[in-house]
Amino acid sequence: RVFDAEVIGLDEPSDLALLKLEASDLPYVEFGDSDAVRVGDWVLAIGSPFGLEFSAAAGIVSAKGRVLPGAEYMPFLQTDVPVNPGNSGGPLFNLKGEVIGINSQIYSRSGGYMGISFAIPIDEAMRVTEQLKATGKVTRGRIAVAIGDVTKEVADSLGLGRARGALVGSVEPGGPAEKAGIEAGDIILKFNRQTVSNPSDLQGVVERLRVGKTYPVDLSRDGKPMTLE
Repeated sequence: RVFDAEVIGLDEPSDLALLKLEASDLPYVEFGDSDAVRVGDWVLAIGSPFGLEFSAAAGIVSAKGRVLPGAEYMPFLQTDVPVNPGNSGGPLFNLKGEVIGINSQIYSRSGGYMGISFAIPIDEAMRVTEQLKATGKVTRGRIAVAIGDVTKEVADSLGLGRARGALVGSVEPGGPAEKAGIEAGDIILKFNRQTVSNPSDLQGVVERLRVGKTYPVDLSRDGKPMTLE
C-alpha cells in the first residue's frame, strides 16, 4: 500500500526523519535493545538491494560504537551483512525478530558490498525521533574541546595502567569545558559517571545529555586524578 505522509522533523547529522501517516491495520515490528547487542551476534538485514525488493541477508555484528567521518554523532553498529545500494533505511533484526538497527552505510571501493556495513543503533534512532516528535528538531550537547586517542606511551607516562580515556588536544575559548577548568593535555576518564574508554565514548555520552545542566567530569592531569563540574 502507498500512503501520503507528513514530515514531523528531519535530522541531517543522524540521517533520520520522523513521518506521520493516517492508516489502520498496519503491520509492525518490535524494537530490541541495541545496547545489549554483542559482537558476534547473528543479525538479518531486509531491504531492496539494486531494486530487488524484500531481499534478506544474514551476518554478524563485527563491532560497536564505530564513529565515521562526517557522522561523528552516531556510534554505528558495524556488521558483515551484505548491504548494497537499496538496503539503506531497511531494518537490521536480531534472531528474536526485533529491530536493533537501521541499515545506513557501507564501506566500499567499488560501490558495492565489500564486507563492511554500518547500521544506526535503534536506541539512538529512538532518541532522535523522540526529540523530533516533541520539538521537531534535535538538540545535542557539546563541551567544545578537540579530543584524540590516548596512546600507550602517554598512558604509561601518566601511570594509567593502560591506554584509555579521551585526550584533550585543545579547548575552545568561552566554551563549557573552559568554564569548567578543563585544559589541553587532560585525559577525560569519566563523564557524568560514565566510563570513557576512547574518544567516541565521550562523544556519545556528551551529545545525549541535556543542554544547560551541570555534570561531573573525572580526569587525569599530569597523572593526578581530578573531578570538575
